[in-house]
Amino acid sequence: MLNALILFFALQKDNEDPIIFQGVFFFLASLLAAGIVLLVINKTFYFFEMAYVEYVNKRLFFTHLYINKKTLSKDHKSILKQKIKFYNSLSLKHKSYFEHRVYKTINRTEFIGKQLFVSDEMKVVISATLVKLTFGLRDYKIDSVERILIYPEEFYSQTNKAYHKGEFNLGYKALVLSWKDVLHGYHIEDDNLNLAVHEFIHAIHFYYMNVRKRSTSSAIFLDSYYELTEDLNNNASLKEELVSSDYIRDYAFTNQFEFLAVIIETFIETPQEFRSEFPDVYKKVKGMLNFNFKGY
Repeated sequence: MLNALILFFALQKDNEDPIIFQGVFFFLASLLAAGIVLLVINKTFYFFEMAYVEYVNKRLFFTHLYINKKTLSKDHKSILKQKIKFYNSLSLKHKSYFEHRVYKTINRTEFIGKQLFVSDEMKVVISATLVKLTFGLRDYKIDSVERILIYPEEFYSQTNKAYHKGEFNLGYKALVLSWKDVLHGYHIEDDNLNLAVHEFIHAIHFYYMNVRKRSTSSAIFLDSYYELTEDLNNNASLKEELVSSDYIRDYAFTNQFEFLAVIIETFIETPQEFRSEFPDVYKKVKGMLNFNFKGY
């Protein structure tokens, strides 16, 4: 806007109509002033919300606010109803928010088929997975994923020269998924295995680490996770119980990133059992996702 004003002055040096000049000048100046006010309001809002999240309560001032809310096509909505149980459990209001986020995710992501054609079902199911995981948080536009590569089944990864069902490539900003195993994760919903959930958590984790200072959603997610790891480090018996449990699979204890992915995968798939087995850990994971929805 400031550049526009400078350009305007340059163009108006020889203008002999002061009334038009003044009118356009005040219009541009008003736009500039409005922009500055909005910027100040935005910065002030985030300052107070971040302070509230860090020192008072890990809750956002609001989660859903959309100026131009999008709706899905009839076919896309039908796929949601058939494949995503979480969506079906939402209220009508939250369903409309969920659909808006799925629409935006589909339209901002490049879907690339590897040895297959990318169908609407693939786009909706995979996008809905990300939306589900971030639905309790406001910051759902995960910039660490710009493209999603879909193989028909497990694929040979050039990263470590081995066959994978899925992987997150931070450098390429890509999620790589076996469609066969994505479907398996939704076909069997209580085995604590969901490939799309697992890989998206890696992407969310890295993205939130990168924006921690300016995202209150990130602050809630990461700070709750750090509190959980600290609680486990200070409670040897609980940590040992978690490690030796048949409920949390061993892969969780490979490193901190796999631990986070597996416990959220478990939380999403079998929340009631999780709450019964490890209520304190469950509470931290629920807080991490800011999840206050039916079934959780």
